[in-house]
Amino acid sequence: MAGGITDTGELYSPYVGLVYMFNLIVGTGALTMPKAFATAGWLVSLVLLMFLGFMSYMTTTFVVEAMAAANAQLRWKRMEKRKEDDEDEDSSSGVSDSDVLLQDGYERAETRPILSVQRRGSPNIFEITERVEMGQMASMFFNKVGVNLFYFCIIIYLYGDLAIYAAAVPVSLMQVTCSATGNHSCSVGDGTKYNDTDKCWGPIRRIDAYRLYLAAFTLLLGPFTFFNVQKTKYLQIMTSLMRWIAFILMIILALIRISRGQAEGHPSMAQLSGIRNLFGVCVYSFMCQHSLPSLVTPISKKKHVNKLVLLDYILILAFYSLLSFTAIYCFRNDTLMDMYTLNFTNCEIINVAFIRYFLGLFPVFTISTNFPIIAVTLRNNWKTLFHREGGTYPWVVDRIVFPAITLIPPVLVAFCTHDLESLVGITGAYAGNGIQYLIPAFLAYCSRKDTQLVFGSGTVNKHLSPFRHTFWIVFVLIWGFSCFVFVTANIVLSESKL
Repeated sequence: MAGGITDTGELYSPYVGLVYMFNLIVGTGALTMPKAFATAGWLVSLVLLMFLGFMSYMTTTFVVEAMAAANAQLRWKRMEKRKEDDEDEDSSSGVSDSDVLLQDGYERAETRPILSVQRRGSPNIFEITERVEMGQMASMFFNKVGVNLFYFCIIIYLYGDLAIYAAAVPVSLMQVTCSATGNHSCSVGDGTKYNDTDKCWGPIRRIDAYRLYLAAFTLLLGPFTFFNVQKTKYLQIMTSLMRWIAFILMIILALIRISRGQAEGHPSMAQLSGIRNLFGVCVYSFMCQHSLPSLVTPISKKKHVNKLVLLDYILILAFYSLLSFTAIYCFRNDTLMDMYTLNFTNCEIINVAFIRYFLGLFPVFTISTNFPIIAVTLRNNWKTLFHREGGTYPWVVDRIVFPAITLIPPVLVAFCTHDLESLVGITGAYAGNGIQYLIPAFLAYCSRKDTQLVFGSGTVNKHLSPFRHTFWIVFVLIWGFSCFVFVTANIVLSESKL
């Protein structure tokens, strides 16, 4: 996710890329969106969802532009290296001008535009053919402080991701298994409110069951953090298929219930107190910027990549709206669960046991396959952050310390709370805000500045964002920093009232 240059992989068509991006964005965050919609009001939610979708699309085009600039830099450096080698063969002189050009990525020589002006007219130099991950782009375009801040932001985001995953699986298992016993069979989504201290099985309380499931989840999947894990193609196909079956089932079941006049939802138009969590959920649910290099680079024809991304965002916006509106009109606000799939484990909603258990346990299957991959990604980011050129880690640090600091914090957070809406909201509002808004805006600004310095002011990046005016970068930065202030103030005020 945040490493260096990797193999592009097998190429695929633009439409396959559209499907992959859709699958990446529409994930766990979508399951927490219906409750966030209900708590903020349908009008406020719709307006904020559309605005944040637009903002996410804009910053996605910023990342694509930075990827093209990074590819141009790498291609240009190789040409300069070949030029230097040719000059070395023809001349025995000590230092040539091109030696200056091959210095560290943080240094920019004033002679670059003069020597590179001959390549201004070549559009192919900005072709995206090598997969340059965000961490490598940060090291190319940011200074040392910027690189460290980038890794700090992405590490915090991944910790939040793992905490959400570590809580979501035990919550689903607790809700399904505790409600499937005794006199409460099929009652998860019937509006019955349970406390953590309510009984689950005999003397075992619901919170005890949750923590037992969390311990089992950690023991089963935690060890993968200590090894390398690869996401196989078939596993990806299986989880994507299950996700789409689950989402389509929920929408159809909610529509059937509404069409029969059994809808119970009466959502309000606006509730400002719910905006904080809705903001975080929406940011989290549009997150894809950190994985764009893996998605965009293998696309065979990238001429209309920005239009393709726009189409994806329109489809995702329509899907989120359909899922959330059917949910808030089908169910009462107080009965909507943090994990929307759990609303369909009630016999009155669906009397087919297999479908009830499939939807109730759906997060268990899909999240369990993603947890080890996110954990290994976080572990590798820790290693990259502390890595020094030419240095190696002792075996204990490499194999024990880094995996331990990756696994323990999110499990502790999940042990202390299973409030998924808050976990998603806080992760999206803070770390997600940085990754989705601030980092892409800074990448766009620094890559444009660097491109002009290297290739001259007349050079045009063929993948330049449609939002090419500096106003848009400033707007995104102001919006991102304002969101930090707003969310923090909202949390402080909420806590002070308690």
